[in-house]
Amino acid sequence: MPAEGKKPTPLRDGKEDRTAYFAGRGESAPDAGPRAEFLAGAAAILPVLVAASPFGLLLGALGAAKGLSPLEVGLMSGLVFAGGAQFVALDLWRTPAPWLTLGFAVLIVNLRHVLMGASIQRRMDRFPMWGKIAALLVLADEIWAFAEERAARTTLTPAYYAGLGVTLYVGWLMFTVGGCLVGALIGDPAAYGFDFAFAATFIGLLAGFRSRPGFLPAVLASVIAAVAVHIVLPGPASIAAGAVAGVTAAFLSGRDDSTAETPT
Repeated sequence: MPAEGKKPTPLRDGKEDRTAYFAGRGESAPDAGPRAEFLAGAAAILPVLVAASPFGLLLGALGAAKGLSPLEVGLMSGLVFAGGAQFVALDLWRTPAPWLTLGFAVLIVNLRHVLMGASIQRRMDRFPMWGKIAALLVLADEIWAFAEERAARTTLTPAYYAGLGVTLYVGWLMFTVGGCLVGALIGDPAAYGFDFAFAATFIGLLAGFRSRPGFLPAVLASVIAAVAVHIVLPGPASIAAGAVAGVTAAFLSGRDDSTAETPT
């Protein structure tokens, strides 16, 4: 954060001015070099990893209770890398495993990744094709939010995105495997207040978009749709319903703004 009473230099074309501007915000400029960009991304996502750590441990412990080995839990986290979908899969896990049911439930939970991928790929002008594919493989809600926020202020670089993705990916892998190893010692994260910490993280990420056009209609539509579907059909379908409703509301709100600005 900039020092109290001192405002960062306005962003201009000169490299020195750009460096001063981002330094005043406690960040790296997009032309500061790959190493600085990577470290900036890692630092940005680190608080999210701390908030998610007890849930990673709990996920690993649940996997152990279902009879999964640390290797199997690690493979699940490494290949799926979606906490919500992994919790749903473990909740439905039986012996023998109901593969069709598991696959459908995980698909419903992760449908929002299609929307996030379509959104963030527009910001990847500096990414080569293989870089875009690699970036989308580690896409998560938190990574998407930080990447979008970064792109709204300056150019999103592959190094900054890598800092976000590698830090969260490796950390999630470590915590879930660790949870499998220590098992029942984890207990309930709610007993320590970690359940609210995780929710507070998402509230903070959401608040970062409050100045965007259509923010309020999208949030209200998401909440109403998710709650309504959850009341009628408890389960992962409410997540997909909230995502679709929010995107639809944002799209319609954007069309209304464009129509209002178009001269007749």
